[in-house]
Amino acid sequence: MLRHGILGLIAYGDMTGYEISEVFRDSLAYFWSAKTSQIYREIEKLESLGFITRRTVEQTGAPNKNVCSITDAGREELCAWLASPHIDGDLHSGMLMKIFFLGHAGKSTSAAHFDAIAAAHERALAAMDSADSAIAHYADAVPDLASAVYWKMTADFGRRYMRMVADWARDCRAELSEGDDA
Repeated sequence: MLRHGILGLIAYGDMTGYEISEVFRDSLAYFWSAKTSQIYREIEKLESLGFITRRTVEQTGAPNKNVCSITDAGREELCAWLASPHIDGDLHSGMLMKIFFLGHAGKSTSAAHFDAIAAAHERALAAMDSADSAIAHYADAVPDLASAVYWKMTADFGRRYMRMVADWARDCRAELSEGDDA
């Protein structure tokens, strides 16, 4: 998936590894985690596969920069991935695995866990406030303004998901509290 995310970013226009990392942080990182080192390793792989090319731009007073461009083969790979009927419905969740077994931990530990889940997702929801300004910023930088509507759809999903998990965790916490009254 990281491979396709990077190809998608470069398809908007040529970028350096640093720029890819920055744009990733401002957009894809809301729903896909990757360290800068992973991004740079993936750039190397993309180049070896012929999906991107890199050219060195010499700079005076600053290190030279390597600018990545998507190739025709890279664009074909991206389009094939986008057209693939496979929708990833795989639900591997460490959070849910832990919750499944929380009965072994006792109610106070469980309650604290649900409080922490709600708080973490509320913080993530608050962090999404910057998504709209990032979308506006990057929409001005790409030639295809129509893409921004998809960015907004993705941000909307993120907000709804964070809100849903926070609400669900509070409901779970309340259910534990109700059990104390019985």
